[in-house]
Amino acid sequence: MSHGRAAWTMVLAALLWSTAGVVTRQLQVAQGFEVTFWRSFFTVLSLLVILPLWQGPDVFARLPWRRRPFWLAGFCWAVMFTAFMVALTMTGVARVLITMAVAPLLTALLSRVVTGHRLPARTWAAIVAGGLGMAWMFAGQLGGVASGSEWLGSIVALAVPMAAAVQWTVAQRSQAQGEPIDLVPAVLLGALISSAVTLPLAWPFRATTPDLAWLALLGLTQLAIPCVLAVLAARVLPAAEVSLLGLLEIVFGIALVWLLAGEAPRPEVLAGGTLVIGALLANELLGWHEQRRDGGSIGPA
Repeated sequence: MSHGRAAWTMVLAALLWSTAGVVTRQLQVAQGFEVTFWRSFFTVLSLLVILPLWQGPDVFARLPWRRRPFWLAGFCWAVMFTAFMVALTMTGVARVLITMAVAPLLTALLSRVVTGHRLPARTWAAIVAGGLGMAWMFAGQLGGVASGSEWLGSIVALAVPMAAAVQWTVAQRSQAQGEPIDLVPAVLLGALISSAVTLPLAWPFRATTPDLAWLALLGLTQLAIPCVLAVLAARVLPAAEVSLLGLLEIVFGIALVWLLAGEAPRPEVLAGGTLVIGALLANELLGWHEQRRDGGSIGPA
């Protein structure tokens, strides 16, 4: 795969990831844990077909079932799957996506604590600016502006970047130890855990046939396929460029739900989100520039 094709592949992955919000707004009855269960369930079914076609019929026999990092990564994916969909049913799409956007900064902080990796000044500046943006966004909910459900949804959404930070730190540490984790099978494990945990919480099922069709679409095209595409693109693109292109999910997601579902972001979300995205964008662009100048590879900041 050429560099240009890999970049467009990553853009497509970001676009597919971004459809969760607008699809969720099409659901008639299904809410909360039932939404999470069905999306995770359909992701499992999709990957059970995709993985053998992609990596061979013996792919499941080769999975590192006895490795703790593999299970930890799968657990983190399960937390992300569950918290993301539950948060979407409780608060605005823009708020959830922007909250998720701080994952690279939390990853950088956790990596500093766990591995002792020194953070460049640009990343510290991005962390401060991103924190201010998050504070600005959440401060807009004070004074009774937001309902209790929106407050709780915002808190639930915070679990997504926190789990992502742990997951990527585990992946980086395993890579450094010479035993890298295959992230796509870890996604399958996460979907399995998410399905098992949310099944009793989702019962009794209320989803209509159209709801199930939308959720099946999410499982296949919003998780399974883009995860495979992102892994393929990451084999060619530098880590900084993958992170940079991944930010398009936020832009696409807010635009889609605004245009197709009529859910306009609140002013404080747009203001705080602009600061968060600006900090991330500046950090990734500077990292990309440093990488191209030095001719080496850098880890995600």
